[in-house]
Amino acid sequence: MSIDLSTSYMGLTLKNPIIVGSSGLTENVDNIIKLEKHGAAAVVLKSLFEEQILMDIDSKRMNNIFDSYSDVENYVGYYTKQHKINSYLQLIKDSKEKTSIPIIASINCDSDGEWVDFAKKIEEAGADGIELNIFILPSDTDKTGQEIEQVYFDIIKSVKAVTKLPIAVKMSYYFSGFANFAKQLSETGIESMVFFNRFFSPDIDIVSKKVGSSNVFSTPDENSMVLRWTVILANKLNCDIAATTGIHDGEGVVKNLMAGANAVQIVTALYQNGIGDITIILQEIEKHLEKNNFKSVNEIIGIANK
Repeated sequence: MSIDLSTSYMGLTLKNPIIVGSSGLTENVDNIIKLEKHGAAAVVLKSLFEEQILMDIDSKRMNNIFDSYSDVENYVGYYTKQHKINSYLQLIKDSKEKTSIPIIASINCDSDGEWVDFAKKIEEAGADGIELNIFILPSDTDKTGQEIEQVYFDIIKSVKAVTKLPIAVKMSYYFSGFANFAKQLSETGIESMVFFNRFFSPDIDIVSKKVGSSNVFSTPDENSMVLRWTVILANKLNCDIAATTGIHDGEGVVKNLMAGANAVQIVTALYQNGIGDITIILQEIEKHLEKNNFKSVNEIIGIANK
């Protein structure tokens, strides 16, 4: 029996539901070619940061660069960031030229402002969409939840004003009324939400007494939060959902699709097992569908909450 793995996400037709998430795996065209070869349906490029874009904007102002960056160290920092801006646009162009899968740009941001105009350059470079990784940890004791929520609306409004590209918003779940907020956000005209961001996980070295990082890679246990909110919201949002975090195999993909996700993003499994793991995951999905007499991926999307 022939199994149709194709699905739709952000208005894009994908040959299967597996997207490689924003990471070091998607920061160069050679890797992206390999990802496509092994079955990736789309990639989200490694994120460009808001401050990198603002640095590029500042370089175009009328002020003297040596007045703005008064020492050698700062100038080197400026040059490095500006080079990354140009390289990012070139990566989009090269990826579109050398692959046939959708290329989704990614921007890490926590405010709207001058950087937003860069979205137009992303569109002109040929990207198929933009993922806004709005990275706001509610740690400011002087900022209310409503103020944080408004930042999301402001960013989306500003980006939509300069580009016609489909927009995905990568979310956290640090909201007191997440269901209501997500519903409102889905009505802004965005095409997708990505559940969820993984914030820096701190640990303390009791010998050095310094704070460091722990749990760099996701674990399958973390996917329970994604499943919970996908099941709750899949039929209530006016946009697609992409599930990410803790999806390590074909079974994980199937679970998240059944919960209502239109596509999934994977990263950790590919770091741990290699890029070729995409092929294995796709085979596992096919086997499950065939065993249970499903002819297509679309038949199982949202089946657990109908």
